[in-house]
Amino acid sequence: MTGLEEHLHGLWLPLVTPFRDGALDERSLRRLTRHYGGQAIDGFILGATSGEGMTLRAAELERLVAIVSDEMAAGRRTLPICLGLSGADTSRLKERLDETADWPIDGYLIASPYYVRPSQRGLLAHFEALADHAAWPIALYNIPYRTSVNITNQTLLRLAEHRNIVGLKDCGANREQSIALLRDRPKGFRVLTGEDANYLEALTDGADGGIVLSAHVETATFASVHAEMKRGNHDAAQAHWQEVAELTRLLFTEPSPAPAKYWLWRCGLIDSPEVRLPMVEVSSELAAALDREIERRMKVAA
Repeated sequence: MTGLEEHLHGLWLPLVTPFRDGALDERSLRRLTRHYGGQAIDGFILGATSGEGMTLRAAELERLVAIVSDEMAAGRRTLPICLGLSGADTSRLKERLDETADWPIDGYLIASPYYVRPSQRGLLAHFEALADHAAWPIALYNIPYRTSVNITNQTLLRLAEHRNIVGLKDCGANREQSIALLRDRPKGFRVLTGEDANYLEALTDGADGGIVLSAHVETATFASVHAEMKRGNHDAAQAHWQEVAELTRLLFTEPSPAPAKYWLWRCGLIDSPEVRLPMVEVSSELAAALDREIERRMKVAA
């Protein structure tokens, strides 16, 4: 395990959770971990939106973390693990923090409370209570189009002062707010975009990296976008981005992570494209489009 605040930058992968016949597919999970552990990523997010975390039972989530940790320990590289948690009950989330305190993780990614639409004072009190209680550092997750509440910059800057809150996954879908936060944030507070289609734009604006579902595909190219931006080679970053920009649209044509799971299944990285209700597998029309793109990219690679 590593200090999350030191590693919350670059390209993070919100790993999909493979299922088969209704159960956690441990064989595919081990295969995924070995594969991406050898890629140019900087960390894993487990059990969050892309990992269908809200459908995972507590025992499944614990097993998910254990398998990923075990596979990395067996390999030559250790990557930080951030565990996704969400909920609308502060007390229950504190219990989840207690239940996961001794898991082999490096921190938490915690989304705003959904549905209840708390005030900014409520958000401040909620996250401060969690940060006071947590054994591991916390990255905030601002995604108002899912939770129906936006964490304003005023609130974010207050929360960034907390010693146990080290960063933000920014899915605010408001570039003006994001730029202002990047300008005003305290030193050491990391901001990673969670909007795949805005990955290059966010890096251009000064974000520290991205948590990018689309990086399950063409991982090295997504990593190169960040690497070239960090070197100041904007033209090279733009060229790499053009290679993958269309993927960020195609993989979100239908609700995520179903399209990415279909792609990974077709490429043999997971044994089934299965998702859990209320998610459903991709339509026949999208499956055909994904097949065409997979075939095209295979021909280019050859």
